[in-house]
Amino acid sequence: MGKFKELRVWEDSMALAEKVYLAIKSSPTFSQDFGLRNQITRAVISVPSNIAEGDERGTNREAVHFFNISKGSTAEVITQLNLAYRLGYLDADALAELENLAEKVRASLKNLIKARGGTSPLKVLGWILITLIRPI
Repeated sequence: MGKFKELRVWEDSMALAEKVYLAIKSSPTFSQDFGLRNQITRAVISVPSNIAEGDERGTNREAVHFFNISKGSTAEVITQLNLAYRLGYLDADALAELENLAEKVRASLKNLIKARGGTSPLKVLGWILITLIRPI
């Protein structure tokens, strides 16, 4: 933990953020749509930011929480990219490139969450038992 810049998924998510910003900048109509532009930039920044925050946390449980937030933000970005395409702000090639990179990040996050113990049924069961048994 604590070496988030060495994580491939962090680097890929930074590349995604950079490419989304460049796509917005290169499309006059996209850059003028304040609502969508603001929403997608906030979501795409959230992806590497939550990876970094999670990796800096003291436990895998805390890290997994932030990695899941990052994965959710990736889904937001994919949704917003598709809306930008439907509105004519992105062409099909730009959408495909950005969506493929976002899907790669999403899949890598899923694997990172597994690696950190985020989807182990035994850990989930243990957490539930501790929560139920712990004195109030």
